[in-house]
Amino acid sequence: MPAPRRFRSVVRIGPVRVGTANDQRGREKHTAVCTAPRCDFSADYDTRAAAELAARTHRCPVR
Repeated sequence: MPAPRRFRSVVRIGPVRVGTANDQRGREKHTAVCTAPRCDFSADYDTRAAAELAARTHRCPVR
């Protein structure tokens, strides 16, 4: 089982949180995760700009 990620530079954009962490190979990855109930959106990106764009344009399918 891999070790849990240590996120830094976490910012909240609406219901989505964007954070930066290193993956298992030491590369920097940026993750966008929706914190709304019953919304399973999460994705990893190579750039911070892509993760923040995903956070800004995310619409929860559950209302």
